[in-house]
Amino acid sequence: MTYARSPLLLLVVAVVLSACASPESQSAKQVALAELPPAIKGEGGALGGEPVSYFPGDAATTGYLAVPNGEGPFPALVIIHEWNGLTDRVRQVADDFAAEGYVTLAADLYQARTGSDREENIALMTEANENMPRVIDNLNAAVAFLKERRDVTGRVGAMGWCFGGGIALSFGLDGENHDATAIFYGRLIDDPEVLAHVDHEVYGTFARLDQGPAPEQVEAFEAALDAAGIEHDLHIYDDVNHGFWLRVDEEPDVRAVPAADAWNRLKDYLGRTLGD
Repeated sequence: MTYARSPLLLLVVAVVLSACASPESQSAKQVALAELPPAIKGEGGALGGEPVSYFPGDAATTGYLAVPNGEGPFPALVIIHEWNGLTDRVRQVADDFAAEGYVTLAADLYQARTGSDREENIALMTEANENMPRVIDNLNAAVAFLKERRDVTGRVGAMGWCFGGGIALSFGLDGENHDATAIFYGRLIDDPEVLAHVDHEVYGTFARLDQGPAPEQVEAFEAALDAAGIEHDLHIYDDVNHGFWLRVDEEPDVRAVPAADAWNRLKDYLGRTLGD
C-alpha cells in the first residue's frame, strides 16, 4: 500500500530536520557569514566606484574602478569577470576589495556587452578566447592604468572566476609585470614547462563537486606547479560545486564556511604578494 505525502507532513519534516542541525554547524555558518564581504552574500549595496576607459584605442571597453578611502598609496588588483561579462555583482566585489585597501579595476573583456543566457555567454566567451592576444593586451592596459595612478604602490595582482579564472592564469603566463594570480575554478594547465613562465606564487580555490575543472585536473595542475618550482596555495573544498564563492547566497548553509576559508586564504595571499 502507498500513502500520499501531505504538504503539511512535508513541512513538519523539513522543520524538524532544520531544528536537528547541530548548534556547532549553525554557529560556524553565522561566524563565516560575518567574515565574508557583502557582495558574494548578495548584500552588495549601491555602487561606489566609477566607469573608466583604460584600454587605449578601444572606446567601447569600459571597466569599473573602486578606490579605497584615504590617500594611499595602495596595492592594486585587476578582477576578471565570468563568462557573462562585467555585471553589477562583479562591480560590487570591486567595491569590497576597495574596502579592504586595494585600488580595484574590474576589467571588461567584452566591450561593455553582457550575456543574458547560456547561448549568449558562450558566444561572448568564445569570441574572447579566439583572440587571446587582444585579451592579454586588454589586461596589460589595465595593469598599466593602475600603475600610472599616484595612489597605487606599483604592486598589482589579477584574479578571476570561472572564465575569468582561466584568463587570470593565462595572464599570469603571458601578461606583463604583475605580482599575483588568483584563480577561482577556471581553466587550468598541467604542463610544467609552460607554468615555469609564472614568476610569482599562485592562489587557487576549487570545488570537489565541480567538473570544470574536476578535482583530478586540479591535482594535475598542482603537480605541474610543483614540478615547475612555482609556489602555490591551492585548495579543493568538499561538498560545494562550481561558482560557490561568488554566490554564497544561493546555498549559504553549504557555501558559507568554505567561502569564508577561501576568503581568508585570499586575503593572506594578497597580503604576501602585494604588501610591502
